[in-house]
Amino acid sequence: MSSLTIKRWVAKPFVFFTLIFILKSFLAWGVIFGDLLSWKSLITEIPFIWALFCLIEAFASKRKLGLYMLVNLLVTAIFFAAIMYFKYYGVIVTYQAAEQVNQVTAVRNSVFSLMDPYYLLIFSDIIIFGIYFFFNKKGRAYKKEKINRRSGNSKFSYSLLFALSLGLCLFNVLPNKASMNEIKKAQEMGLLNYEVYAIFAQDKPELVEASEITQDVINEVKGIDPAAVSPFQGAAKGKNLIIIQLESFQTFLLGLTLDGKEITPNLNSLMKDSLYFPNFYQMVGQGNTSDAEFVVNSSFYIPPKGAATMSYVDKELPSLPRLLQASGYQTATFHTNDVEFWNRGELYKALGFEHYYDHKFFGDEDTFFFGPSDEVLYRKTADKLKEMDQDGKPFYAQVISMSAHHPFTIPQEKYQMKLPERYEGTFVGDYIRSQNYADYAFGQFVEELKASGVWDDSLIMVYGDHMGLPIYSLDHDDKQLMEEIYGHEYEYANMLNIPLMIHEQGSLQPQTLEQVGGEVDIMPTAASLLGVSLDNTIHFGQDLTAQTYNLLPQRYYLPTGSFIASSGLLIPGNSFEDNTQYILASGGQAPAGTEDEYNRALRLRQLSDSYVTQLPDRAPAAE
Repeated sequence: MSSLTIKRWVAKPFVFFTLIFILKSFLAWGVIFGDLLSWKSLITEIPFIWALFCLIEAFASKRKLGLYMLVNLLVTAIFFAAIMYFKYYGVIVTYQAAEQVNQVTAVRNSVFSLMDPYYLLIFSDIIIFGIYFFFNKKGRAYKKEKINRRSGNSKFSYSLLFALSLGLCLFNVLPNKASMNEIKKAQEMGLLNYEVYAIFAQDKPELVEASEITQDVINEVKGIDPAAVSPFQGAAKGKNLIIIQLESFQTFLLGLTLDGKEITPNLNSLMKDSLYFPNFYQMVGQGNTSDAEFVVNSSFYIPPKGAATMSYVDKELPSLPRLLQASGYQTATFHTNDVEFWNRGELYKALGFEHYYDHKFFGDEDTFFFGPSDEVLYRKTADKLKEMDQDGKPFYAQVISMSAHHPFTIPQEKYQMKLPERYEGTFVGDYIRSQNYADYAFGQFVEELKASGVWDDSLIMVYGDHMGLPIYSLDHDDKQLMEEIYGHEYEYANMLNIPLMIHEQGSLQPQTLEQVGGEVDIMPTAASLLGVSLDNTIHFGQDLTAQTYNLLPQRYYLPTGSFIASSGLLIPGNSFEDNTQYILASGGQAPAGTEDEYNRALRLRQLSDSYVTQLPDRAPAAE
């Protein structure tokens, strides 16, 4: 075959754009699946592309090149969205992410901070084509003279190839429908097939009748002893409850020193003076911080799809605020962002908070990221809590910090430490410095609460809302720094590990409790310490001071069927049999999880989904 023949053959839009998409598929698979030159990408992505191209060739008589360019643009956008979404969330994007487009746009700086420049190569052909066809005389002439020239292949040939391509797509999709692991499912199906599958799949879980969901049933599935009584039962009876949610705070920060300097001296001090749970884990989904607020205050699991603030806020949720209001408590939540971010206004109504204090209350003082700094948050919150403490009624206040938010690039004037040279300019270094500032602001809050007397009158619970350093977002240098910190490779069990500290001045003797816990356990643990009964409130968490065994179903950030038990973290593959296990750093043993625990974790999710879905709708607010 002569070079001229090859040139003419490659110049055909069908062949030319096929070659382009082979390269784009390699790029997307390299980032998402870590498989840069994957033969599987050819047999999964290219048939989908060919099916689209065949439709153009068979049915388009005009503007054929324009249609190729349109398909190129749309599919490239899907690949790029999949790359960036995976780098931020660690999951495969689907059409349902469009429901949160406003929230994702609001954190665009965080998302794009994770972008390596070479990702933009996926758009390079589009830019070149745009310049050539719209600004070059030869390109404009090509459009006029050759754009509609018919190929030598007949419509019949393209129809036949379309049928073959469609058959290959179905061959990739159908055998993998039952896979539990969404990332493996996308890899086996192909990214483009998976996106279409997600649109048409009837993924409605079977609901359990609400009458069949009792606390005894839940406890039995969890495998805990409902008769166990905490030695700290009622230790903080009648006291205020202050729950402080620390933005992106992971357990490894506590006690960490770099070149002899403590990163979190104030939280380290609190840890030593509290009940400390080092084996505590996040249970959030797409809503991240807002999901943590939901799980902590309801003791339910996050919904199957999307954020709790989008899926569950039309319900009258049993909750910690309602439980404590029935015992005479005032309730309020504090967050410096606008209450409409992640639909929090509706979430707080669904949870029954009496008051919320957001951006309107905190103003525009000392603003960075999404609102005023943690220093402003804590100072103004401390003043309000002092006021509430003088009302003669105990209060429950949840305080949501935010200054240590991804991408962790706090203003230079907020620096409270100098990083070692090897940490400067790294993602891990920025994270550590932002958390050092957050600890500084937290220390001011503690001093203000002590000065006002609120500290001694309160049960204080402090926890991290979710991970700050996802494994899939770290480059080689960052992973090396994390290995230096941990003394071993940074793993998923480390990534999901957040701390919980519980302080009460008087009855709670400081100690470290090794039992496994998650955010779903905060509500029942708080109720137990305050001496408030949960007998008539369905909950999926447990009192961490009374139980030693736990089973925590995970969602969103880990594939379906993943769970944490007292021995470790288990992530299924296509099924339980090809699972991956991570032993917990403290108290874990092999195997990390059993098939019985796997089945019970799935059952717990089904029970939670069924119960919340069948709750009465929330009555509309009075005009």
